Amino acid sequence: MPQYLAPGVYVEEVTSAIKPIAGAGTSTAGFVGVVDDTVTMPLLPGRSGLKADGTTREPTDFATVAPAGVAQLVDGWETFKTLFGDIQPGNRTLAHAVYGFFNNGGGRCWITRVAPDEDADQVETSLIGALETFTALDEIALVAIPGAVSDAVQGAILDHCENQYLQDRFAILDGRQTSEPVPTKGDIQGGTRDSSYGAIYYPWIDVGVEDADGNPVYQPPSGHLAGIYARVDTERGVHKAPANEVIRGALGLEKLVSKQGQAGLNPDGINVIRRFDGNNTVWGARTMAGASQAEWRYISSRRLFNFLRESIDEGTQWAVFEPNSPELWSKIRRNVGAFLNTVWASGALLGNTPEEAFYVRCDETVNPAAVRDAGQLVVEVGVALVRPAEFVVFRISQWAGGVE
Repeated sequence: MPQYLAPGVYVEEVTSAIKPIAGAGTSTAGFVGVVDDTVTMPLLPGRSGLKADGTTREPTDFATVAPAGVAQLVDGWETFKTLFGDIQPGNRTLAHAVYGFFNNGGGRCWITRVAPDEDADQVETSLIGALETFTALDEIALVAIPGAVSDAVQGAILDHCENQYLQDRFAILDGRQTSEPVPTKGDIQGGTRDSSYGAIYYPWIDVGVEDADGNPVYQPPSGHLAGIYARVDTERGVHKAPANEVIRGALGLEKLVSKQGQAGLNPDGINVIRRFDGNNTVWGARTMAGASQAEWRYISSRRLFNFLRESIDEGTQWAVFEPNSPELWSKIRRNVGAFLNTVWASGALLGNTPEEAFYVRCDETVNPAAVRDAGQLVVEVGVALVRPAEFVVFRISQWAGGVE
Protein backbone atom coordinates (compact mmCIF):
# COMPACT_ATOMS: atom_id res chain seq x y z
CA MET A 1 0.00 0.00 0.00
CA PRO A 2 1.47 3.44 -0.89
CA GLN A 3 2.35 5.91 1.86
CA TYR A 4 0.99 9.45 1.85
CA LEU A 5 3.21 11.81 3.85
CA ALA A 6 2.82 15.23 2.24
CA PRO A 7 -0.62 16.80 1.83
CA GLY A 8 -1.83 16.93 -1.75
CA VAL A 9 -3.71 15.13 -4.51
CA TYR A 10 -2.46 11.71 -5.58
CA VAL A 11 -3.56 10.03 -8.82
CA GLU A 12 -3.03 6.28 -9.00
CA GLU A 13 -3.72 3.58 -11.55
CA VAL A 14 -5.85 0.72 -10.30
CA THR A 15 -6.70 -2.55 -11.98
CA SER A 16 -10.22 -2.64 -13.35
CA ALA A 17 -12.54 -5.34 -12.10
CA ILE A 18 -13.78 -5.75 -15.67
CA LYS A 19 -11.36 -7.72 -17.82
CA PRO A 20 -12.86 -7.56 -21.32
CA ILE A 21 -13.35 -10.86 -23.11
CA ALA A 22 -12.37 -10.58 -26.77
CA GLY A 23 -14.28 -12.62 -29.31
CA ALA A 24 -12.30 -15.57 -30.66
CA GLY A 25 -11.60 -15.80 -34.38
CA THR A 26 -13.98 -17.94 -36.42
CA SER A 27 -12.83 -17.74 -40.04
CA THR A 28 -9.23 -19.01 -40.25
CA ALA A 29 -9.21 -22.25 -42.24
CA GLY A 30 -6.93 -25.26 -42.20
CA PHE A 31 -6.48 -27.14 -45.49
CA VAL A 32 -4.69 -30.40 -46.22
CA GLY A 33 -4.00 -31.46 -49.80
CA VAL A 34 -1.74 -33.34 -52.17
CA VAL A 35 1.00 -31.32 -53.88
CA ASP A 36 3.62 -33.01 -56.05
CA ASP A 37 7.28 -32.50 -55.12
CA THR A 38 7.98 -31.53 -58.72
CA VAL A 39 5.39 -28.79 -59.23
CA THR A 40 6.64 -25.82 -61.22
CA MET A 41 7.52 -23.02 -58.82
CA PRO A 42 7.62 -19.28 -59.57
CA LEU A 43 10.76 -17.17 -59.82
CA LEU A 44 11.92 -15.48 -56.68
CA PRO A 45 11.31 -11.71 -56.43
CA GLY A 46 13.76 -9.72 -58.53
CA ARG A 47 14.53 -12.56 -60.95
CA SER A 48 13.47 -12.35 -64.59
CA GLY A 49 12.84 -15.21 -66.94
CA LEU A 50 16.36 -15.14 -68.38
CA LYS A 51 19.79 -14.19 -67.14
CA ALA A 52 21.55 -11.14 -68.53
CA ASP A 53 23.46 -13.35 -70.99
CA GLY A 54 20.22 -14.82 -72.30
CA THR A 55 20.57 -18.22 -70.64
CA THR A 56 17.86 -19.73 -68.47
CA ARG A 57 17.74 -19.34 -64.74
CA GLU A 58 19.21 -21.82 -62.29
CA PRO A 59 16.97 -23.83 -59.96
CA THR A 60 18.14 -21.62 -57.08
CA ASP A 61 16.38 -18.68 -58.72
CA PHE A 62 13.02 -20.33 -58.18
CA ALA A 63 10.98 -20.64 -55.00
CA THR A 64 11.13 -24.01 -53.27
CA VAL A 65 7.96 -25.99 -52.69
CA ALA A 66 6.98 -26.04 -49.02
CA PRO A 67 8.04 -29.18 -47.14
CA ALA A 68 5.50 -31.94 -46.74
CA GLY A 69 3.93 -32.38 -43.33
CA VAL A 70 4.57 -28.82 -42.13
CA ALA A 71 1.72 -26.34 -41.75
CA GLN A 72 2.25 -23.08 -43.64
CA LEU A 73 0.46 -19.79 -42.98
CA VAL A 74 -1.06 -18.39 -46.20
CA ASP A 75 -2.61 -14.92 -46.24
CA GLY A 76 -3.35 -14.55 -49.94
CA TRP A 77 -3.20 -16.21 -53.34
CA GLU A 78 0.30 -14.86 -54.11
CA THR A 79 1.60 -16.44 -50.92
CA PHE A 80 0.07 -19.78 -51.94
CA LYS A 81 1.84 -19.65 -55.33
CA THR A 82 5.15 -18.91 -53.63
CA LEU A 83 4.77 -21.94 -51.36
CA PHE A 84 2.94 -24.46 -53.55
CA GLY A 85 3.05 -23.15 -57.15
CA ASP A 86 0.34 -21.83 -59.42
CA ILE A 87 -2.60 -24.02 -60.46
CA GLN A 88 -1.28 -27.07 -62.34
CA PRO A 89 -1.88 -30.83 -62.46
CA GLY A 90 0.46 -31.44 -59.53
CA ASN A 91 -1.61 -29.37 -57.10
CA ARG A 92 -4.88 -28.77 -58.94
CA THR A 93 -7.46 -29.84 -56.37
CA LEU A 94 -5.84 -28.01 -53.45
CA ALA A 95 -5.01 -24.93 -55.54
CA HIS A 96 -8.56 -24.49 -56.83
CA ALA A 97 -9.92 -24.94 -53.30
CA VAL A 98 -7.59 -22.32 -51.83
CA TYR A 99 -8.21 -19.92 -54.71
CA GLY A 100 -11.94 -20.36 -54.11
CA PHE A 101 -11.40 -19.70 -50.40
CA PHE A 102 -9.78 -16.31 -51.02
CA ASN A 103 -12.12 -15.46 -53.90
CA ASN A 104 -15.16 -16.01 -51.68
CA GLY A 105 -13.98 -13.88 -48.78
CA GLY A 106 -11.39 -15.90 -46.88
CA GLY A 107 -8.46 -14.01 -45.37
CA ARG A 108 -6.09 -16.42 -43.61
CA CYS A 109 -5.51 -20.15 -43.76
CA TRP A 110 -2.97 -22.75 -42.77
CA ILE A 111 -2.03 -25.37 -45.35
CA THR A 112 -0.24 -28.66 -44.92
CA ARG A 113 0.73 -30.54 -48.05
CA VAL A 114 1.33 -34.25 -48.45
CA ALA A 115 3.31 -35.85 -51.24
CA PRO A 116 1.54 -38.07 -53.77
CA ASP A 117 1.97 -41.83 -53.69
CA GLU A 118 0.99 -44.63 -56.04
CA ASP A 119 -0.59 -46.37 -53.07
CA ALA A 120 -3.96 -44.70 -52.43
CA ASP A 121 -4.07 -46.07 -48.89
CA GLN A 122 -0.74 -44.41 -48.15
CA VAL A 123 -2.06 -41.07 -49.41
CA GLU A 124 -5.07 -41.39 -47.10
CA THR A 125 -2.78 -42.19 -44.19
CA SER A 126 -0.70 -39.10 -44.98
CA LEU A 127 -3.77 -36.88 -45.23
CA ILE A 128 -5.04 -38.10 -41.87
CA GLY A 129 -1.62 -37.70 -40.27
CA ALA A 130 -1.34 -34.13 -41.58
CA LEU A 131 -4.31 -33.08 -39.42
CA GLU A 132 -2.02 -33.39 -36.41
CA THR A 133 -0.08 -30.36 -37.66
CA PHE A 134 -3.17 -28.22 -36.91
CA THR A 135 -3.57 -29.29 -33.29
CA ALA A 136 -1.28 -26.61 -31.86
CA LEU A 137 -2.64 -23.85 -34.12
CA ASP A 138 -5.31 -22.34 -31.94
CA GLU A 139 -6.60 -19.83 -34.51
CA ILE A 140 -7.89 -22.49 -36.91
CA ALA A 141 -11.69 -22.64 -36.82
CA LEU A 142 -12.52 -24.40 -40.13
CA VAL A 143 -10.98 -27.63 -41.42
CA ALA A 144 -11.21 -29.22 -44.87
CA ILE A 145 -9.36 -31.73 -47.01
CA PRO A 146 -10.72 -30.83 -50.48
CA GLY A 147 -11.66 -33.82 -52.58
CA ALA A 148 -11.08 -36.41 -49.86
CA VAL A 149 -14.36 -38.32 -49.59
CA SER A 150 -13.43 -41.66 -48.05
CA ASP A 151 -15.01 -42.68 -44.77
CA ALA A 152 -11.59 -42.89 -43.14
CA VAL A 153 -10.45 -39.38 -44.04
CA GLN A 154 -13.76 -37.67 -43.37
CA GLY A 155 -14.12 -39.51 -40.09
CA ALA A 156 -10.63 -38.33 -39.12
CA ILE A 157 -11.56 -34.70 -39.86
CA LEU A 158 -14.61 -35.01 -37.61
CA ASP A 159 -12.52 -36.67 -34.90
CA HIS A 160 -10.07 -33.78 -35.10
CA CYS A 161 -12.81 -31.17 -34.69
CA GLU A 162 -14.46 -33.09 -31.84
CA ASN A 163 -11.20 -33.53 -29.92
CA GLN A 164 -11.94 -32.71 -26.28
CA TYR A 165 -8.94 -30.40 -26.12
CA LEU A 166 -10.07 -28.48 -29.21
CA GLN A 167 -13.83 -28.43 -29.84
CA ASP A 168 -13.39 -24.99 -31.35
CA ARG A 169 -13.35 -25.88 -35.04
CA PHE A 170 -15.77 -27.07 -37.68
CA ALA A 171 -15.36 -29.55 -40.54
CA ILE A 172 -16.46 -28.75 -44.10
CA LEU A 173 -16.81 -31.97 -46.09
CA ASP A 174 -17.32 -32.69 -49.78
CA GLY A 175 -20.11 -35.03 -50.78
CA ARG A 176 -19.27 -37.96 -53.03
CA GLN A 177 -19.71 -37.70 -56.78
CA THR A 178 -22.50 -40.00 -57.89
CA SER A 179 -24.24 -40.83 -61.14
CA GLU A 180 -27.47 -41.81 -59.40
CA PRO A 181 -30.37 -39.84 -60.90
CA VAL A 182 -31.93 -39.42 -57.45
CA PRO A 183 -29.06 -39.66 -54.96
CA THR A 184 -29.63 -40.54 -51.32
CA LYS A 185 -27.75 -39.70 -48.16
CA GLY A 186 -25.79 -42.93 -48.51
CA ASP A 187 -24.75 -42.07 -52.07
CA ILE A 188 -23.41 -38.68 -50.98
CA GLN A 189 -22.20 -39.24 -47.42
CA GLY A 190 -21.21 -42.86 -47.77
CA GLY A 191 -20.40 -44.41 -44.43
CA THR A 192 -19.14 -41.21 -42.81
CA ARG A 193 -20.68 -40.96 -39.38
CA ASP A 194 -23.02 -38.22 -38.22
CA SER A 195 -21.59 -35.32 -36.23
CA SER A 196 -22.65 -31.85 -35.17
CA TYR A 197 -19.10 -30.65 -35.76
CA GLY A 198 -19.29 -30.91 -39.54
CA ALA A 199 -21.37 -30.13 -42.62
CA ILE A 200 -21.36 -31.84 -45.99
CA TYR A 201 -22.06 -30.24 -49.39
CA TYR A 202 -23.28 -31.58 -52.73
CA PRO A 203 -22.75 -31.46 -55.72
CA TRP A 204 -19.23 -30.61 -56.95
CA ILE A 205 -18.77 -27.41 -58.95
CA ASP A 206 -17.42 -26.33 -62.34
CA VAL A 207 -14.61 -23.78 -62.02
CA GLY A 208 -13.52 -23.80 -65.64
CA VAL A 209 -11.22 -26.85 -65.68
CA GLU A 210 -11.60 -29.09 -68.73
CA ASP A 211 -10.17 -32.42 -69.79
CA ALA A 212 -8.58 -33.16 -73.14
CA ASP A 213 -12.02 -33.57 -74.73
CA GLY A 214 -13.30 -30.24 -73.44
CA ASN A 215 -15.51 -31.75 -70.74
CA PRO A 216 -15.67 -30.04 -67.32
CA VAL A 217 -13.52 -31.49 -64.56
CA TYR A 218 -15.64 -30.75 -61.53
CA GLN A 219 -13.95 -29.63 -58.32
CA PRO A 220 -14.91 -30.19 -54.67
CA PRO A 221 -16.75 -27.22 -53.14
CA SER A 222 -15.27 -27.28 -49.62
CA GLY A 223 -12.62 -24.61 -50.22
CA HIS A 224 -15.15 -22.20 -51.71
CA LEU A 225 -17.53 -22.92 -48.81
CA ALA A 226 -14.81 -22.11 -46.28
CA GLY A 227 -14.47 -18.72 -47.99
CA ILE A 228 -18.22 -18.18 -47.74
CA TYR A 229 -18.13 -19.02 -44.02
CA ALA A 230 -15.42 -16.37 -43.58
CA ARG A 231 -17.34 -13.83 -45.68
CA VAL A 232 -20.56 -14.25 -43.73
CA ASP A 233 -18.70 -14.12 -40.41
CA THR A 234 -17.19 -10.78 -41.42
CA GLU A 235 -20.31 -9.22 -42.93
CA ARG A 236 -22.96 -10.55 -40.53
CA GLY A 237 -21.43 -12.60 -37.75
CA VAL A 238 -20.93 -16.26 -36.87
CA HIS A 239 -24.59 -16.49 -35.82
CA LYS A 240 -25.69 -16.02 -39.46
CA ALA A 241 -26.02 -19.31 -41.33
CA PRO A 242 -23.58 -19.52 -44.27
CA ALA A 243 -26.42 -20.16 -46.70
CA ASN A 244 -28.39 -18.35 -49.41
CA GLU A 245 -24.97 -17.18 -50.59
CA VAL A 246 -23.65 -17.21 -54.16
CA ILE A 247 -20.45 -19.18 -54.76
CA ARG A 248 -18.03 -16.85 -56.50
CA GLY A 249 -16.07 -18.56 -59.24
CA ALA A 250 -18.54 -21.43 -59.71
CA LEU A 251 -19.57 -21.58 -63.37
CA GLY A 252 -21.87 -24.55 -63.05
CA LEU A 253 -22.78 -27.66 -61.07
CA GLU A 254 -22.12 -31.32 -61.70
CA LYS A 255 -25.77 -32.06 -61.02
CA LEU A 256 -28.81 -29.80 -60.91
CA VAL A 257 -30.93 -30.70 -57.90
CA SER A 258 -34.59 -29.73 -57.90
CA LYS A 259 -36.68 -28.65 -54.93
CA GLN A 260 -38.19 -32.14 -54.80
CA GLY A 261 -34.72 -33.67 -54.95
CA GLN A 262 -33.52 -31.54 -52.08
CA ALA A 263 -36.57 -32.52 -50.05
CA GLY A 264 -35.10 -36.02 -49.89
CA LEU A 265 -31.65 -34.81 -48.81
CA ASN A 266 -32.11 -31.81 -46.54
CA PRO A 267 -33.72 -33.74 -43.63
CA ASP A 268 -30.65 -36.02 -43.67
CA GLY A 269 -28.26 -33.10 -43.28
CA ILE A 270 -27.03 -32.93 -46.89
CA ASN A 271 -26.54 -29.28 -47.86
CA VAL A 272 -27.39 -28.86 -51.52
CA ILE A 273 -25.88 -26.27 -53.85
CA ARG A 274 -28.57 -25.18 -56.32
CA ARG A 275 -28.77 -22.92 -59.34
CA PHE A 276 -31.11 -19.92 -59.22
CA ASP A 277 -31.25 -17.30 -61.99
CA GLY A 278 -27.79 -18.24 -63.21
CA ASN A 279 -26.24 -18.14 -59.74
CA ASN A 280 -24.87 -21.21 -57.99
CA THR A 281 -26.17 -20.77 -54.47
CA VAL A 282 -25.61 -22.57 -51.17
CA TRP A 283 -29.11 -23.71 -50.24
CA GLY A 284 -28.59 -25.62 -47.01
CA ALA A 285 -27.55 -24.75 -43.46
CA ARG A 286 -27.47 -28.04 -41.57
CA THR A 287 -24.80 -29.95 -39.72
CA MET A 288 -24.39 -33.69 -40.01
CA ALA A 289 -25.95 -34.16 -36.57
CA GLY A 290 -28.34 -37.07 -36.40
CA ALA A 291 -31.82 -37.14 -34.91
CA SER A 292 -30.38 -37.60 -31.42
CA GLN A 293 -28.65 -34.20 -31.64
CA ALA A 294 -31.54 -32.08 -32.87
CA GLU A 295 -30.39 -29.07 -30.85
CA TRP A 296 -27.28 -28.93 -33.06
CA ARG A 297 -29.16 -29.23 -36.35
CA TYR A 298 -27.91 -25.92 -37.73
CA ILE A 299 -24.36 -24.90 -38.62
CA SER A 300 -24.80 -21.46 -37.09
CA SER A 301 -25.85 -22.95 -33.73
CA ARG A 302 -22.79 -25.17 -33.46
CA ARG A 303 -20.35 -22.50 -34.66
CA LEU A 304 -21.83 -19.79 -32.42
CA PHE A 305 -21.54 -22.12 -29.41
CA ASN A 306 -17.93 -22.92 -30.38
CA PHE A 307 -17.26 -19.17 -30.57
CA LEU A 308 -18.77 -18.52 -27.14
CA ARG A 309 -16.91 -21.40 -25.52
CA GLU A 310 -13.54 -20.45 -27.03
CA SER A 311 -13.94 -16.75 -26.25
CA ILE A 312 -14.88 -17.37 -22.60
CA ASP A 313 -12.11 -19.94 -22.24
CA GLU A 314 -9.43 -17.57 -23.54
CA GLY A 315 -10.84 -14.50 -21.79
CA THR A 316 -11.00 -15.94 -18.26
CA GLN A 317 -7.57 -17.54 -17.91
CA TRP A 318 -6.69 -14.77 -15.48
CA ALA A 319 -8.98 -16.39 -12.89
CA VAL A 320 -6.85 -19.52 -12.49
CA PHE A 321 -5.27 -19.67 -8.99
CA GLU A 322 -7.11 -16.56 -7.81
CA PRO A 323 -8.65 -16.79 -4.29
CA ASN A 324 -11.91 -18.72 -4.73
CA SER A 325 -14.16 -16.25 -2.93
CA PRO A 326 -17.36 -14.27 -3.57
CA GLU A 327 -15.21 -11.39 -4.82
CA LEU A 328 -13.84 -13.58 -7.61
CA TRP A 329 -17.30 -14.89 -8.39
CA SER A 330 -18.58 -11.36 -8.76
CA LYS A 331 -15.75 -10.42 -11.14
CA ILE A 332 -16.43 -13.44 -13.33
CA ARG A 333 -20.15 -12.71 -13.46
CA ARG A 334 -19.44 -9.14 -14.57
CA ASN A 335 -16.84 -10.12 -17.16
CA VAL A 336 -18.78 -12.96 -18.76
CA GLY A 337 -22.03 -10.99 -18.53
CA ALA A 338 -20.46 -7.99 -20.29
CA PHE A 339 -19.21 -10.22 -23.10
CA LEU A 340 -22.56 -11.96 -23.57
CA ASN A 341 -24.33 -8.61 -23.52
CA THR A 342 -22.19 -7.58 -26.51
CA VAL A 343 -23.03 -10.85 -28.27
CA TRP A 344 -26.74 -10.29 -27.59
CA ALA A 345 -26.54 -6.71 -28.91
CA SER A 346 -25.08 -8.06 -32.18
CA GLY A 347 -28.26 -10.09 -32.72
CA ALA A 348 -26.73 -13.49 -32.01
CA LEU A 349 -28.94 -14.34 -29.01
CA LEU A 350 -32.70 -14.57 -28.79
CA GLY A 351 -34.49 -12.21 -26.41
CA ASN A 352 -35.82 -8.67 -26.15
CA THR A 353 -33.59 -8.02 -23.14
CA PRO A 354 -30.27 -9.43 -21.94
CA GLU A 355 -32.14 -11.18 -19.12
CA GLU A 356 -34.15 -13.11 -21.70
CA ALA A 357 -31.08 -13.92 -23.81
CA PHE A 358 -28.60 -15.29 -21.27
CA TYR A 359 -27.70 -15.82 -17.64
CA VAL A 360 -24.41 -16.25 -15.76
CA ARG A 361 -24.49 -18.03 -12.40
CA CYS A 362 -21.41 -18.07 -10.20
CA ASP A 363 -22.26 -18.11 -6.51
CA GLU A 364 -22.49 -20.42 -3.52
CA THR A 365 -25.28 -22.46 -5.15
CA VAL A 366 -22.88 -23.80 -7.80
CA ASN A 367 -19.78 -23.49 -5.63
CA PRO A 368 -20.55 -25.19 -2.31
CA ALA A 369 -17.80 -26.08 0.13
CA ALA A 370 -17.16 -29.48 -1.42
CA VAL A 371 -16.50 -27.91 -4.84
CA ARG A 372 -14.21 -25.24 -3.38
CA ASP A 373 -12.31 -27.82 -1.34
CA ALA A 374 -11.61 -29.70 -4.58
CA GLY A 375 -9.96 -26.56 -5.98
CA GLN A 376 -12.75 -25.97 -8.45
CA LEU A 377 -14.71 -22.89 -9.44
CA VAL A 378 -17.93 -23.56 -11.35
CA VAL A 379 -19.62 -21.01 -13.59
CA GLU A 380 -22.98 -21.88 -15.15
CA VAL A 381 -23.86 -20.04 -18.35
CA GLY A 382 -27.10 -20.32 -20.31
CA VAL A 383 -27.72 -18.76 -23.72
CA ALA A 384 -30.73 -18.63 -26.03
CA LEU A 385 -29.37 -19.18 -29.54
CA VAL A 386 -30.91 -17.64 -32.63
CA ARG A 387 -31.68 -20.25 -35.27
CA PRO A 388 -32.08 -19.65 -39.01
CA ALA A 389 -35.49 -19.23 -40.64
CA GLU A 390 -35.07 -22.31 -42.79
CA PHE A 391 -38.72 -22.55 -43.79
CA VAL A 392 -40.48 -19.25 -44.44
CA VAL A 393 -44.24 -19.91 -44.53
CA PHE A 394 -46.88 -17.46 -45.75
CA ARG A 395 -50.52 -18.37 -45.13
CA ILE A 396 -52.82 -16.73 -47.68
CA SER A 397 -56.57 -16.86 -47.71
CA GLN A 398 -59.43 -14.95 -49.32
CA TRP A 399 -60.78 -11.95 -47.46
CA ALA A 400 -64.22 -10.46 -47.76
CA GLY A 401 -62.87 -6.91 -47.88
CA GLY A 402 -63.53 -5.71 -44.34
CA VAL A 403 -67.31 -6.29 -44.41
CA GLU A 404 -68.61 -8.37 -41.50
